[in-house]
Amino acid sequence: MIGAIISAIVVGAIIGVLARLIMPGRQNLSTLMTVLLGIAGALLGSWITSAFGYSNANGGFQIIPFVVGVVVAIVLIAVYTGLSGRRGTPVGH
Repeated sequence: MIGAIISAIVVGAIIGVLARLIMPGRQNLSTLMTVLLGIAGALLGSWITSAFGYSNANGGFQIIPFVVGVVVAIVLIAVYTGLSGRRGTPVGH
């Protein structure tokens, strides 16, 4: 149980950081919010891929749910910054 929670936090942090790096502009998010949105992206990405019938029959690292999790985290970060009223600075400004 504790191992699953710690791994969810670590994977969520990685997904959140990757999502913020991929997004254009600057996002004014705290580290905690980055991790929380990354965890939400990871959970939703896993759920979406399993809903479409994805299974990792060969074992190992599940790249498809990870990539979908990053995309979902990008959307969640965009929604959060839009709703919170904090606007990012466009790249190059």
